[in-house]
Amino acid sequence: MRIKKFLFIFGLVVLSMGTMIWGITFFHTLKEYEKYCEFIREQELGLPIPYHAWDGGNYVNIALIVLFFLWIPFLDYSLRKRTYPFLRQKLTFRRFKRFSRSVARSLYEHLYGLVLGYFTRINRRFRVRIAFWFMKVETLEHVHRLTKVFKWIVLPSSILYVCAIFYFFGKNALGSIFVGILLFFYSNFLPDLPAIFRRKVYRDVGDMFYEDLPWHKKYALLLFTPLFIAILLCGVKIKWETTETFHNFKSLAIYGVFLCVLSFLACAAFPISFGGIIEALWVPFYGVLGYLTHLKVDLVF
Repeated sequence: MRIKKFLFIFGLVVLSMGTMIWGITFFHTLKEYEKYCEFIREQELGLPIPYHAWDGGNYVNIALIVLFFLWIPFLDYSLRKRTYPFLRQKLTFRRFKRFSRSVARSLYEHLYGLVLGYFTRINRRFRVRIAFWFMKVETLEHVHRLTKVFKWIVLPSSILYVCAIFYFFGKNALGSIFVGILLFFYSNFLPDLPAIFRRKVYRDVGDMFYEDLPWHKKYALLLFTPLFIAILLCGVKIKWETTETFHNFKSLAIYGVFLCVLSFLACAAFPISFGGIIEALWVPFYGVLGYLTHLKVDLVF
């Protein structure tokens, strides 16, 4: 038992030190690769060599594969053989599955409560006549579909995107992925946010002569909804009302173009590279996917 414990501690220390050395090496080689890319662009020598084919990046990738195939057997042996006292309690697949389900359920309930609480407060604050039971059912349907799309589409595509951007271009895409995921959650509820500015069609005879807002004001309510809601919460009255529901593909197209313009202004760097174009287009993909998920739940298509 002492020998096994000693071997476990020795293997843990060696692998931990190897992983730390790999992390430091990766950081320095990434900085050198960025300098190399800047030199290639300044001298206009064409496209730089991908990170995985570059001298330093090649060795970093090989070391990462070696560490991966060393860590997996080590962790597997440690969990099965109960080598270390802290790992005596055997971790079975059933317990891990039960734990992951409980965490996912907790996150699901928190998201549901957050969204329902927001729409309930908005309903009371601006006296929007929407039944509470309807808000509960609507929120439940949207959150349920949101979690499914996130689990089966957003999460796998995000992992694939981060690995591909790093492998081919040597860039860290975690920042853009984080922004994209937040944009996906926001866009999933965006079509319902301008509901406080919505005007019913033909509520009385006077509505027969009602003219809707100009198109630029109408879609400004959609594109800058958080800003208008913040202005209303500050006590400033906005007398903009529209019959537009924003539950259509025209609104989706305008929102997608708006996101693409913002993404290019924020992400694209001159001179424009192929990797920059992919990053600038990938972030709006999350927003369009979230908006499209909302339209699917509301049976628009």
